[in-house]
Amino acid sequence: MNDRAALRHKLIQDRLNLPHRLELAEQLQSVLRVWLVRRPELTIGAYWPIKGEFDPLPALYRWSEAAPDRQSRKIGLPVVDKEHGTLRFHIWYPGCPMEEDAYGIPKPKDTATFEPQLLIVPCVGYGPFGLRLGYGGGFMDRTLAELQPRPATAGVGYAHGFLPMLKAEPHDVPLDAVLTEEGVVWDREG
Repeated sequence: MNDRAALRHKLIQDRLNLPHRLELAEQLQSVLRVWLVRRPELTIGAYWPIKGEFDPLPALYRWSEAAPDRQSRKIGLPVVDKEHGTLRFHIWYPGCPMEEDAYGIPKPKDTATFEPQLLIVPCVGYGPFGLRLGYGGGFMDRTLAELQPRPATAGVGYAHGFLPMLKAEPHDVPLDAVLTEEGVVWDREG
């Protein structure tokens, strides 16, 4: 458990090899859609899925389309701010122009930035009390430390990534909620 790089590698491989990942993703889509119904936020920052990650964008698009005026809700994808090592969120919508960032991950091209009120965060793994194991670059933790007011956070990932003995490191910022295909497995609010 002390070697986080090896643990990340194993969890990513396990995720890629999940036998019914598409079925699990459909279940997690449902969990996310239901969870979003009660949320008051109008702006959500998410991510472009890589390495077998759960894709939150279909559920988020349905959430945005359910707004009474269809324009008050915004979805954003991250763009790396290399100078500060943080993320800025640019508006995303299906069919918006995209380009690859320095890491080869698609990002919105020439769309406006905004401050998200809620962040949907990918989890390589997760532990008790909202502890998240990410890819190790620290972008999300630095972004959360910088954003004021701090947005609410929900980690999403598959249940196989639960690490009951995961310990926090000094820079780790716990999530407010964690969702898997099995439901809401952590919610700071109750």
